[in-house]
Amino acid sequence: MKKLLAIATVATMTISPVFAGVLDFVPTGLELGVGVSATSGLNGVVGYINKTRESFWLKRIGVRADFATTKPLKSTINSLVDSAMGDGVDVGDNLTITDGSIESKHLAAMLDFYPFGDTWFLGGWRISGGYVFGDAKITADLTADDDALDSFAGQKFQLGDTLYCYTGGGVHGKAKMKWDFSGPYLGTGFDIGLFGGFKLFVDAGVVFTSKAAELSLDIPNQSGLKYSTDNGDSWSTVDVQGQIDTDTEEVLEDAQDELDKYKFYPMVKMGFMYRF
Repeated sequence: MKKLLAIATVATMTISPVFAGVLDFVPTGLELGVGVSATSGLNGVVGYINKTRESFWLKRIGVRADFATTKPLKSTINSLVDSAMGDGVDVGDNLTITDGSIESKHLAAMLDFYPFGDTWFLGGWRISGGYVFGDAKITADLTADDDALDSFAGQKFQLGDTLYCYTGGGVHGKAKMKWDFSGPYLGTGFDIGLFGGFKLFVDAGVVFTSKAAELSLDIPNQSGLKYSTDNGDSWSTVDVQGQIDTDTEEVLEDAQDELDKYKFYPMVKMGFMYRF
């Protein structure tokens, strides 16, 4: 035991000067952090703010590079989305969205202003502005029950020499939304001291983007059948996509009118960082 303690003591005495020497090259005020963004996944931060300076302005102004992606947390995020949806979300017109997934990422350059400098507690409050480059993709399964189809279920009719039957039922497809939310950012936040240089950071703000989210729908329809003798007596599907395309265009126009009203992307982040 004495030998182990002696070795540990020697190792500590050897490493400590080396570590201290490395820290000599790290500028005071450098920030390194990691956290979670509610809208962009795993969040990383590199910044600089030196509150030991005597200058009124230099101790209040800092800079940060902020980046995030949902990829490392993809399965967790999608599980939470599915849980929130439950059996599906009714969006009107007999449409239900299920099995959602989200992919998002962003890169930001920000300027921070601490109004109270290094004042205890209030010194951790900041106002932030900058520019964000980012995009988000949301996909979901889409199902629909069409009462009009159900009312014709099983009924046969003839056009020319061809016998048709409308089976009714429902349609199944995909709904996709893509949002390029790049633009100026304005927000606020706190750096809450824990111990040593470790801090808890919280950010909340919005990206003012010139582009609204864009929605697309892919809805195949296999409810129409026709009687065919080409390969023996059988029922085969008939293409009624033309009518579906018309209905889809109308739905998309209404949806896009609503989406165009929202041209700001919310961002909420929190995590831990170390300030040298």
